[in-house]
Amino acid sequence: MNTRTTHAPIIEMKNIEKHFGSVIALAGVSVEVYPGECHCLLGDNGAGKSTFIKTMSGVHKPTHGEIVFEGKPMHFDDPRDAIAAGIATVHQHLAMIPLMSVSRNFFMGNEPVKKRFGISFFDHEYADSVTMEEMRKMGINLRGPDQAVGTLSGGERQTVAIARAVHFGAKVLILDEPTSALGVRQTANVLATIDKVRKQGIAVVFITHNVRHALAVGDRFTVLNRGKTLGAAQRGQITPEELQDMMAGGQELVALEGSLGGTV
Repeated sequence: MNTRTTHAPIIEMKNIEKHFGSVIALAGVSVEVYPGECHCLLGDNGAGKSTFIKTMSGVHKPTHGEIVFEGKPMHFDDPRDAIAAGIATVHQHLAMIPLMSVSRNFFMGNEPVKKRFGISFFDHEYADSVTMEEMRKMGINLRGPDQAVGTLSGGERQTVAIARAVHFGAKVLILDEPTSALGVRQTANVLATIDKVRKQGIAVVFITHNVRHALAVGDRFTVLNRGKTLGAAQRGQITPEELQDMMAGGQELVALEGSLGGTV
């Protein structure tokens, strides 16, 4: 889905630089993300992906550059400001308690309450109903809302975290390596979930180092290398081989292939 012709960017990161003392983690990276589109941010380890999304989500303040959200310059003091604006992050290591139920994890920090005799209680009925409905929308049929999160597969846990972010009003959803360490079927489920979220008009920023996963759901692709933008492309404008070469360093692979006397 390409919404560039009908919408303005929901978030623009303009010439973002981030310095940690003498270390330059980001050196002028610019990215635009549009509603209803999946923008894939690719790069090898150390490319600057994590620093970039932490800057987008309010964890880091940019040393230089500007963040424009919904047409207005934004200055996030902390991640709570970004969450309040509608920028949600699902981290690679999910903030969930395995022994707690899916519904309790779903509403963690946003617990619905009802009062009896002037005393507030957790509203189990409402939480269970919403959790089951939101998970069904994402294609996951739980045994029950009281099922422990620890009994779910890795892909299903990712889906719980994504569904939670969407339910609580995410306009921009940042996914940090959601398919790493997942099996083939679990990866397919997560990619299908990303597609469902995108079709709801939510902007998705998909961080990955897996070109195949990016091409499966991505509308646009930005490749980072050592804190700089190495290249950008839209779906249909770049082949998997070209994207892989851009990300991994095609010339380096050719040199390695020559030195090994075979195909890398």
